[in-house]
Amino acid sequence: MNKREFKDSVYSELAKITKSLANPHRLEIIELLAQGEYSVEQIAEQTHLPVANASQHLQVLKVAQIVDVNRQGNFIYYRLANANVFKTWRALRELGIERIATIEKLVKNFRKSKFDFESVTIDQLIKKIELGKVTILDVRPETEYNKGHIANAISMPLDQLSKRLKELPKCTEIVAYCRGPFCVFADEAVAILVKAGYKATRLEEGFPDWKIQELPVEISMN
Repeated sequence: MNKREFKDSVYSELAKITKSLANPHRLEIIELLAQGEYSVEQIAEQTHLPVANASQHLQVLKVAQIVDVNRQGNFIYYRLANANVFKTWRALRELGIERIATIEKLVKNFRKSKFDFESVTIDQLIKKIELGKVTILDVRPETEYNKGHIANAISMPLDQLSKRLKELPKCTEIVAYCRGPFCVFADEAVAILVKAGYKATRLEEGFPDWKIQELPVEISMN
């Protein structure tokens, strides 16, 4: 193998990874799997895809070694191959927000038209935690909370929030978080909280962003 053949071979292999990421549904699936393992049926439900389509996307990601399979008896669950997968996805997300004006505009316009609330960064949340004047609220589905969550966060899935408001203190600020910047669970939660008279905001990033920085997390799985 000469130098040219070597380079062509290496770049061709790398291109398989980028090709597997070049689909909006697969990018959403990666964000979902960053929360924890999911079956193909659960992935289909969360992404509003037919099961057959979700399965096809997962096979593409599996061939590219982006996801692994975890077999538990008769059940098959998918998970990200390793932490580098989310790091790559996150870098792509940040590059897109930074370099593609349309993405930032879409996010800002959507939030402004529906919610128009301020958000806090992970660094800002850390400072609030140090001051001891914040309640952290995880509004993702309970299954995701159980697989991993910010330490001391309260689980209150969005579909339960309105009925459980009295469980939350009004004497501290509430920071709600979900899957990430493109997830709107936290925005919807803040809207409910503010309407009920709470001081609330959303975390700009999501739980996987917190975890990848090796900040304190907890697991509640039985």
